[in-house]
Amino acid sequence: MGEPIVVERRISAPPPVVYAYLTDSDRWARWQGESAVIEATPGGTFGLVMGNGTLASGRFIELVPDRRIVFSWGWVGHPGLPPGSSTVEIDLVADDGGTRLTLTHRALPQEEIARHTLGWNHYLPRLGLVAEGGDPGPDQGPA
Repeated sequence: MGEPIVVERRISAPPPVVYAYLTDSDRWARWQGESAVIEATPGGTFGLVMGNGTLASGRFIELVPDRRIVFSWGWVGHPGLPPGSSTVEIDLVADDGGTRLTLTHRALPQEEIARHTLGWNHYLPRLGLVAEGGDPGPDQGPA
C-alpha cells in the first residue's frame, strides 16, 4: 500500500452544516456522483453512483456528530480496489465561523493514489461550495 492521501480545505460553513452534507444521501449527491445511498450509522451502507456509471461502495465505521466520519471505500467490479478495501477519514474542526476539513484516505494501492488524489481535490471544493450555499452544477467528474 502507498502513503495515505491527505487533503485539507477550509469551508465557510460551520461543522454541523458540513457534516450534514456527509451524512445524507440527497445532500451528498449534490457534490459527488449522480446518486448516493448514505446510511450514516456504524455498519451502515455507503454507496455512490458516479457520473460515468462506476459504483463506489463501503460501510460507515465511525461517526462523531459534527466532528468525524470514517467509512470504507472501494469500487464495485474493480479487483485492485474492491468495495471496503480502503478507508476514508474526514475530520471537521470549527475555524472562525467555518470548518477546517481534513480528509485522509488510507490503504490505497500505489497505482490508485494519483487518481484518488485528483478526485478528492476535485470533490472537496464542490462540497465546500454546496455547504456554503452555492450550486456546483452536475458532477462531470475530475478532469
